[in-house]
Amino acid sequence: MVRLPLAIRDEAGSLMILNLFPQRPDHPLADGKELKRIIAELLVERPGNAVDEVTSWFESLKHASNFRVDRYFDVLRQLDEAAQPHLRRLARDYVQSPHLSPAEQGRIWTRCHAFWSEVAASYSLCLARARLNSTSKGSEALKASLPLAEARLLAARRCQLKWRAYRYVAAGAELWQSLGASCLAAEQAGYAQKSLQLYPGQHGLSNVQQQYIHALVLGASSMDGLAPEQIELADRLIAHFLSAFVLAAVPRSDSVYWVDAATGDPPAPLSRRPAVLRPSLRYLSPGPALAALNELIHRVEHGELPADLNLGGEYPPKVVLAVLRHLRPYWALQPPQRRHRRHAVRTQMTVLEGFEQCYMVFAGATLHLQGDAARQQWLVDNISLGGFRALLDASPEGSVRLGALLCMQAEGADNWLLGVVRRLGVLPDGVASVGVQVLSRRARSVDLRPRRSGFAAAVAIPGICLGEHGDAGVLRIVLPPGGFQVRESLDLSLDGQLSVLVPLEVEEGGADFEIALFRQQGGA
Repeated sequence: MVRLPLAIRDEAGSLMILNLFPQRPDHPLADGKELKRIIAELLVERPGNAVDEVTSWFESLKHASNFRVDRYFDVLRQLDEAAQPHLRRLARDYVQSPHLSPAEQGRIWTRCHAFWSEVAASYSLCLARARLNSTSKGSEALKASLPLAEARLLAARRCQLKWRAYRYVAAGAELWQSLGASCLAAEQAGYAQKSLQLYPGQHGLSNVQQQYIHALVLGASSMDGLAPEQIELADRLIAHFLSAFVLAAVPRSDSVYWVDAATGDPPAPLSRRPAVLRPSLRYLSPGPALAALNELIHRVEHGELPADLNLGGEYPPKVVLAVLRHLRPYWALQPPQRRHRRHAVRTQMTVLEGFEQCYMVFAGATLHLQGDAARQQWLVDNISLGGFRALLDASPEGSVRLGALLCMQAEGADNWLLGVVRRLGVLPDGVASVGVQVLSRRARSVDLRPRRSGFAAAVAIPGICLGEHGDAGVLRIVLPPGGFQVRESLDLSLDGQLSVLVPLEVEEGGADFEIALFRQQGGA
């Protein structure tokens, strides 16, 4: 039976049409049976296909009409939940699978980033509709679910932040402004700290404010200095300590960062005070999180990983420890600040990567490397006493590794520098940037011989001695992986003098090198 609108006449005798029966939504997911069937199929679909399909449904729902807003949210919620196990699988493959090709990695990144963008846009549209017509039946029915809708919107934006960090792409003003606007809206509505379960089966409770804090801590903890697997670990560790952080409208004695939630600026350290005091300013304090982080570092240093630490997979303690140590200075009361002033320059730099290449350069074998295909030319645009920033045409992924050992020679210079890649980034115009710390300006290649049973070993270990000394009598030497043995002293012959190197500790390690500290003693 077709329901017709009722026609009556107004006081002037003109016909008026009264639509007494609301129109049905013009979208297939408005049918409960069809939605149930699609959700069931999504749960058994291959991860990539399932995420693509849900993303397409979100795109189509943005243009659907006649949806009551509470029903609209329910459809979004169910689609979002159906995609979660597939997203976890894809994220695990992205950060943990060593055999993925760059093309496969690119497809996963595009797929997951697109999903989080679409689900965030869908929740944002849903909340905007509810606020625009707050007295409608649908909006009244949705009121109890508003905290969940807002928290999921913030969680989706936070995931966008993380996936951009995987590719060293800055969050951008629009993303930070959206995060702040959601938190402010929830504060104004009175449910910013209402506890809820973000997704079915997820451990622990969350709220809107905690999701915003998570994004702020992620943004303040220098993800551009971590590899994708380490970024995922850092995100998990932030979630573990999240309830200890404090976000306040006024600064506390232990506040470390501030953010204007109404603007598109990322969190900034309190050492750089806000220029204007606004009601939208919020101050972030690690609270008890820093002490808890230090306690966890102590436990992991002794090989212990707590049972309640959910890292999303199995990781060796040393891998977790590296990320914990990275986070610690950024959660301290005085986070790291740039020690040396930058100076703008414009010069070419010849670059060779890897321990073997660096050893050959500092051993004087540069002529043999003249035609090496691995030689790169980088454009350096600023320098400081501690290092420099270079610009690359290609994406930093695949062209240079975070933590790579480099030997470098500036155009027109006759000396080589030894350095390590500390940061990767992508500038707004798409140009990749590489931050390099200079380890030594007068490095020298050396041969080290293990002392075994009182006799020098026949096979030498290659090393690169960093000319800059630390403590008196302590040498810093770059070795190939596994070159440092804590129970094995080494003989060093340098400038015609023989000395014994007593191993102390490994200062840091990279993909194909480690920097070790040795106590230098007179020869025996």
